[in-house]
Amino acid sequence: MDFTHILPSPSGIQYALLSTLGAILSRYRSTSGVLRPQKDFDIDPITGFVPPQPLPRLPAEYKLWEDALSEAPDVLRLSNDTSDEALTLRAEGEATCFEQGPALDVEFMRERPRLLQRAHVVLTWLVQYYVHSLPPTHPPTPKRIPESLAAPLVKVSRILGIAPILTFADTITWNWELIHPDQPVTVDNMKLAHSFSGRDDERHFYQVQAAVELHGTQLLRIIDDYNQIPDLDEFTSVFKVARDLTRLTAIIEEISDLIQSMRSGCDPHIFYWEMRPWVEGSDSKGPSQPGWIFEGVDPHAPELQYLSGPSGGQSTVMHALDLFLDIDHKLQSKRQPAPSSENKRADRGFMDRMRHYMLGKHREYLQQLETSPRSIRELAQRTAILREPYNNAVKALKTLRSLHMRIACLYIINMSKTENPRSACPAAAAMERQAAKMEAGAKAEKKGPILGTGGTDLVTLLKAGRDATSRAALKN
Repeated sequence: MDFTHILPSPSGIQYALLSTLGAILSRYRSTSGVLRPQKDFDIDPITGFVPPQPLPRLPAEYKLWEDALSEAPDVLRLSNDTSDEALTLRAEGEATCFEQGPALDVEFMRERPRLLQRAHVVLTWLVQYYVHSLPPTHPPTPKRIPESLAAPLVKVSRILGIAPILTFADTITWNWELIHPDQPVTVDNMKLAHSFSGRDDERHFYQVQAAVELHGTQLLRIIDDYNQIPDLDEFTSVFKVARDLTRLTAIIEEISDLIQSMRSGCDPHIFYWEMRPWVEGSDSKGPSQPGWIFEGVDPHAPELQYLSGPSGGQSTVMHALDLFLDIDHKLQSKRQPAPSSENKRADRGFMDRMRHYMLGKHREYLQQLETSPRSIRELAQRTAILREPYNNAVKALKTLRSLHMRIACLYIINMSKTENPRSACPAAAAMERQAAKMEAGAKAEKKGPILGTGGTDLVTLLKAGRDATSRAALKN
């Protein structure tokens, strides 16, 4: 029997060893009480996980990629777009240019992280444009990504330690330019660099999330201050922690206000039918549907496990907040009230999996927080005057997650029951409905759960996150 096909590739072994070593080193530093400063993890003191400057354009050697991304919005349309314009463009075969291009070497950028990040943005956007503009097949077949895109994307991703797919970083934290280059990085001075739909709705959608990331920088300062306190049980230290928890609550409430502002500038119908289809990943239709094949790449490469596409669950700011407040998404701690049967059915590995869609250095920062012996929840548990400010922060975070659920309901669940406006005629709409039934297979008669971009049961996942947050509250 040939066992070679089930053995990990050399790159897979190397990836696993480096990941394990990084986790061990992070755990050692944390348990020894020595926490590395945030600057070691590519975290800017002013902009946090957002780069302090816009990413530079790629040098002349990669002009082919930059030009293709600039032209893509004008020549490519979603595969289910049956408008006359889309049919004409499709007949001209614009997407085939990707299939004929060379696989450019990216070694030149290895020691230039901002260029690598820009390359990741350009290549992942091109992959999404390519995959989602291909004509649909019945029955569905795997989407084959040309080697000219697949090979350099996987190499860039491996160096950065991030998934080889469009991520939250590619659409939010790296996807902006300055309106006035001589002025500071603020949400009012940022403009969207790339957009699939070209709509103001998409710009607003991304801008709100960028505002959350920038506002979240204040959370990172509170976390950093907490980890620098020499003696947490000393009276002045306790007073500072109480004050910072009160400030943390206010920041979370401000983030909730930002999230609610999504509705003022982004139409749910446009989001669901014109924006969301472009960002879907390989597993967006669930595990039973064919995914994507990266030509010229080892199919067992460990990076290819993570192809879900962007999600708010990839926000490093929100992960840091969860870890700081000790929110138990994996249900490892015994807390009250006990998890419901629906909570237990949720994807408990979702948050850990989302970390692979972050920059490797940002993931290391989260590992340091996770293994830190300085639990603020335990401190509040043994310090009576900290329980109320800690519980207020947890309550604010639960409210934020409840608001997020309402947004998801409005923009995804409700919109899933509407018709696609891109269908040019009733007959085309009927064909799309039939195709959807075919994709659902034998279970078409029984309506399944609404899936998030990563192919997970969206409602169950969001409820589990809200309830896990609620369980972190302490009894007074």
